[in-house]
Amino acid sequence: MAWQQQATAFPPRAPNRQRGFTLIELMVVVVILGILAAVVVPNVMERPEQARITAAKNDIKAIKSALDMYKLDNHGYPTTDQGLEALVEEPRTEPQPANWSRYLDSLPKDPWGNPYRYLNPGKRGDVDVFSLGPDSQQGTDDDIGSWNL
Repeated sequence: MAWQQQATAFPPRAPNRQRGFTLIELMVVVVILGILAAVVVPNVMERPEQARITAAKNDIKAIKSALDMYKLDNHGYPTTDQGLEALVEEPRTEPQPANWSRYLDSLPKDPWGNPYRYLNPGKRGDVDVFSLGPDSQQGTDDDIGSWNL
C-alpha cells in the first residue's frame, strides 16, 4: 500500500547522546556573572544614599519657597526663634506676622529622620535652611542646604 511507504521528512536520529552543558561552559557563565556582579553591585548600593540627598534637596526647595511666600505676605522671614514652625502655625512671639496663612501642611523631617534647621539671618544667604546630612553633624561636608541647591 502506498500510504504505508511514505518517506519521513526527518533525517534519522544520531545514536542516543547525552545533551547538556560542559564544565567549561558552566565555568564561563559563572565568571561572566561574577564580573557583572563586581561592576553592578557597587553602583546599585550607592543609589539609596543619592536618593536621600535628592529628597533632602527637594524638601529644602519646598521649604524655601514657603519661606519666600511668608516673606511676601509678612514683609520679612520668620525669626530663628520662630523657626520653620511659623510656616505651619501662626507665631505667638514678636514680630507678629501681618498677614499669616498656613504655608505648609506639616514640616517634613530630612531623609535621615532629623528636623530641618533654619537660621535668620543666614550665614550663607538671607536665610539658611539645611539638613545635617547622613552623619547628623553640623558643619561637615555632607550638610545639604539652601546655599548649594
